[in-house]
Amino acid sequence: MYYHDKRLQYPVRVETPDPLFARQLQQAIGGIEGEIRVCLQYFFQAWGARGPNTKYRDMLLHTATEEIGHIEMLATAVALNLENAPLSLQESSAAASPVVNAVMGGERPRHMVEGMLQRHILSTGMAAFPANADGVPFDCSHVYASGNLAADMFANVTAEATGRTLAVRLYNAAHDPGMKDMLSFLIARDTMHQQQWLAAIEEMGGAKVLPIPNSFDQSKEKQEFSYVFLGTDRDGVAPPEGRFTNGPSLDGKGQFSVMQNTPLGDEPVLGPARDGSGAQAEQIGKPASG
Repeated sequence: MYYHDKRLQYPVRVETPDPLFARQLQQAIGGIEGEIRVCLQYFFQAWGARGPNTKYRDMLLHTATEEIGHIEMLATAVALNLENAPLSLQESSAAASPVVNAVMGGERPRHMVEGMLQRHILSTGMAAFPANADGVPFDCSHVYASGNLAADMFANVTAEATGRTLAVRLYNAAHDPGMKDMLSFLIARDTMHQQQWLAAIEEMGGAKVLPIPNSFDQSKEKQEFSYVFLGTDRDGVAPPEGRFTNGPSLDGKGQFSVMQNTPLGDEPVLGPARDGSGAQAEQIGKPASG
C-alpha cells in the first residue's frame, strides 16, 4: 500500500519557460537513463526478493518510492517549461502574432520552440508523458530484476551512474536557476543511491559475492577459462596490461592470465533445409521443380 502527499519532495521553480528544455527533461522521465526506469527496477527487484533477510527488500522499496517523487518533480518541471509555449507552428514565429510575442516575454529563438515535442501539443496539452526526448514511449526493456540480489545491486549502480550522467548534462544545458537548483538536488540523490547500492554489495561480502551467482558449483565450469583474458587482435598483439591481466582474481579464487583467443571448435556444418521451409531446392537436396 502506498500513500501520497500533494507537496513535492523538493521545490520545482521555472522563471523562464523553455519548451526545448521541456523536451530534454523528457529523457530524465522516460529515457533508458531516466526515473521511470529506476523506479520500476527497484520495485520489481523488491517485489521478487527472496530470502530470510528482508533488509534489502525494504531498502529497495524505500528508494523505489522516492523515485516516484522524482518523476513527479520532473513532470512538473516539464509542464512549467511549457507554459505559454505556442500551440501551432504559426505561433513559433514572434512576428506571426504580436500578442503571443508579448505573452512569451519577447522574441524567442525559433529553435527553442521548433525543438519542442509536437506530442506536448497534440497528446498531452502541454504536459509531460512517459517517453524519452524523442517521444519514444518507455517500454521497460531496461528494467533489470534478476531475482539475484547481488546481481541487481550491481545493475543499480550502473543505473544510478548513467542517470547521474544524464542529470549532469541537463544541469549543464539548463539556463533557468530554478532548473539548476532542482537538478542539483537530483544529482545529489544519485550520488547517495550509488553509494547505498555499493554499500549493500560491500555488506554482502564485496568481491566475495563473485562470481554471481555464487550458488553454482564452480567445479562444473571450465575452470581453465575462468580467469583468462582472451586477446582477440588478429595479428596476435598482446592486450594492454592491467589489473585484469595478472595477479590474483578479485574473488581470490584464481590468478589472472592472458591467452590468445584461437578456435577450439570446427567449422559448423548444418543439415539440409527442410522440405516446405521455403528454401532453394539445392538447399533441400532435391531437384528443382520444372
